Amino acid sequence: MNAVQPISHASSVTDAPRGGLRDLLTRLWPTVIAYSVILAVAILITKLSGATDYVGPDNDDGMRLVEVRDFLAGEGWFDLMQYRLGLDGGTLMHWSRLIDLPIASLIWFFGLFAPRETAEALALAVWPVSLILPAMLAMALAGRRIGGVAAMHISLGLTGLAIYTGNRFAPGAIDHHNAQLALVATMIAMLLDPQRRAWSYAVAGIAAAVAIAIGAETTPFVAAVCLTIALLWAWEGENFAAAARAFGLALAIAISILFFATVPPRLYSMVTCDNLSLGYYSLAAIGGGLLLFSAVFASHLRRPLRFAALAVVGAGVFGSAIVIAPQCLSDPLAGLDPMLVELWLRNVSEAQSIFALGRTDPFSIGAFYAAGLFGIAVCIFRVVQRDRVQIHLVLLFLLMTSWAIALVQVRGSTFSNLISILPLALLIIDVRRISNGDSENVAAAFVYIVTVLASAPAAWAVGGGFVSLQMQNAAQKKAEPAKKISCTSQAALAPLAGLPAGLVSAPSEMGVPILRFTANRVLSAPYHRNQGGMLTELHIGMAEPQEAEAFLKGTGVTVLAFCPGDLQTREITKLKPDGLYAELSKGNIPPYLELLPKAADVGVQFFRYRPLTN
Repeated sequence: MNAVQPISHASSVTDAPRGGLRDLLTRLWPTVIAYSVILAVAILITKLSGATDYVGPDNDDGMRLVEVRDFLAGEGWFDLMQYRLGLDGGTLMHWSRLIDLPIASLIWFFGLFAPRETAEALALAVWPVSLILPAMLAMALAGRRIGGVAAMHISLGLTGLAIYTGNRFAPGAIDHHNAQLALVATMIAMLLDPQRRAWSYAVAGIAAAVAIAIGAETTPFVAAVCLTIALLWAWEGENFAAAARAFGLALAIAISILFFATVPPRLYSMVTCDNLSLGYYSLAAIGGGLLLFSAVFASHLRRPLRFAALAVVGAGVFGSAIVIAPQCLSDPLAGLDPMLVELWLRNVSEAQSIFALGRTDPFSIGAFYAAGLFGIAVCIFRVVQRDRVQIHLVLLFLLMTSWAIALVQVRGSTFSNLISILPLALLIIDVRRISNGDSENVAAAFVYIVTVLASAPAAWAVGGGFVSLQMQNAAQKKAEPAKKISCTSQAALAPLAGLPAGLVSAPSEMGVPILRFTANRVLSAPYHRNQGGMLTELHIGMAEPQEAEAFLKGTGVTVLAFCPGDLQTREITKLKPDGLYAELSKGNIPPYLELLPKAADVGVQFFRYRPLTN
């Protein structure tokens, strides 16, 4: 495996004259700032012009705002309970205060001179857009490190297109996925440093620790990064020793600081697999520490002995995992109740596998998987051709890891699409050189255009959508509802405003809007840690009316929400035709439910629960 060689013309970037726009755009920072500002302005103008709400459409965006409001209202830094969600006592959430803090700070700042709702709207527009710069900077740096100025611009163009056509950086998108994308891009850029500078790998170690602390979704990718650096050290030895030491030390220190800074002391000994806990902390700290130890004391050994030392490190980390967190070696959602898997999880779009997507929306598969597969093929071809072998091996391993995760859960495709930009940028440069070398060759120009389009997931999405429309027959079009009636808007939830705050039993998709727009508690919201509340709501809907009354009384429900258009509610109605939801859909209201006034043009009907006298 050859060391990554600096691009011969990359040094001209730093030596370029400072005058003139063209020369300015050969430099990293001016170029990144220009692209980022244009992209941010375009997103703000186009996304806000048609927006009907300042919070993103994802439930997680609304839930994050609820948590931030609680934090601003005085809920402690280490108090991660959502007291208004689930059964008595609330639900312990698995999200990190590291994302709550900047959003809360922005709301507090804008609140100094604006009403609360305006302050929230401003903060929720600024935060996701502000993350465009670090994401673009990392991808530009990665592109420049492997392909010079041309690759830098292509990486910025493809990354900007991905950001614009996606929703992760749009105003209101305050979930942690945008921060995770920026951190993933940062780790990749640091691993591609051709000079093996220690500071690059220290930054990669810190980014890896922050990614783990923010959310467990990136844990497999972080593990792949750690393994990549370990293998590079075992292969190169002393030439890579400084980089390995910097990464191991930074990872161990950063994960330790973040663990004690964000995990409540009472949970230090608890092992959970959906957030930073003793499990991920100990494995990251042990792995980083052992890599540091090996790089210090074994770098001078011959290559076979270094691989032997690496095998010992791997055995130590794996043994620690078996002892400390064996449950984290399997699917974190493996313990989910089968009823929740059937009625909830399989309907969550981002949690679907490629096989489920093939059944429900086959024409979208290209947008999620084609660019990543194209990138994998290019990396394999380059390695076989002995063309910049180490660069493409590193990208191939990281890309295959992310793409394999995407096969299981489609949300992983965001990361594989991002990584694929880099090998495809190098391919575009080579194809463009061939095309320019023979300007009259129509076939070469056609191949260049196809290569660029195939590198952009947005092009696959447009193509899939076009094919889908062409195959949609007139009968299907007529069957589509003309207007979707909401059960989750503020207007739909207006009847709750005139009632004393209580416990609402509602479909899980209504849970977050009820928490956001009212002071009520809710039994159910789409979060796996709230299994008790979600199952109780399902049993209420499926039980025969007399049995359902016992559930309502036993849990202290004060209001029942019935949304006949809700997917989960429709499935329950079909599954249990004699259940409460099925009876309500027929207009049969049991005597213990009092019909409340319904707002016009909304899809939800509320009932006040009044216990029957014995």
